[in-house]
Amino acid sequence: MGNSLKTIVAFVPSSKCQKYLLEDLEEMPVDKMVDLSGRQLRRLPLHICSFRELVKLYLSDNNLNHLPPELEQLQNLQILALDFNNFKALPLVVCTLKQLCILYLGNNKLCSLPLELRLLQNLKTLWIESNCLQYLPEVVCELSLLKTLHAGSNALRTLPPQLQCLQELRTIWLSGNLLSEFPPVLLNMPFLEVIDVDRNSIRFFPSLAHLPGLKLVIYDHNPCRNAPKVAKGVRRVGRWSEETPEPRKRSGAVIDITLDEKPLLPPAAKTKPE
Repeated sequence: MGNSLKTIVAFVPSSKCQKYLLEDLEEMPVDKMVDLSGRQLRRLPLHICSFRELVKLYLSDNNLNHLPPELEQLQNLQILALDFNNFKALPLVVCTLKQLCILYLGNNKLCSLPLELRLLQNLKTLWIESNCLQYLPEVVCELSLLKTLHAGSNALRTLPPQLQCLQELRTIWLSGNLLSEFPPVLLNMPFLEVIDVDRNSIRFFPSLAHLPGLKLVIYDHNPCRNAPKVAKGVRRVGRWSEETPEPRKRSGAVIDITLDEKPLLPPAAKTKPE
């Protein structure tokens, strides 16, 4: 009854109804964190923007499609979660929050990202998975401190060569896209530690043995005819990963992995992402 009632109340803009949805959140929390995930919100309550010392703001799993310009007041914000909403475009006010380190935009309806995103020069983690991206916006390549990029479950067919400029990038998740070949730019990124190209359409893998930083490559669920060659100590997850680099005639099944052996993959949903 609680969730159903909140869904109904979310349509009513009165202050009493909004107060019910916020559960009397009227003052700045001591831990400088506000979590409004799953509240059926259709607009961000303006008084939240008065919490100028706020560091973490979680708005996941709501019905938001815009944000108020007053959000710009939150200049101390470091983590902003906007995943599982209805954004068709990233509100430009987000790009004014220059202290942001982590930005979650997954599971929306984004087809592009604004050029103003380049203003977020402190950004280290960007999640843009499960959107409508047919190409990786080149502005992402201007986020010089970016360490983790999750762009899975889009419609990417290639990656821009400018990506190699991100010399701080260590982890890139590209599962569930439309890659027909292993992105050539990744071969020029020796600092990468984790590469995930699971669930694409890659038929051949080049050697990755020359990448000194590589620790894990996930290439499962591709129609490949070979396993990528890797340096000693690098873990592979996919067909023939524990056999010779080329498939044997009797090998056709995916290698089974026990729960204890599975690599740490990004969660599909987060209540309180860190």
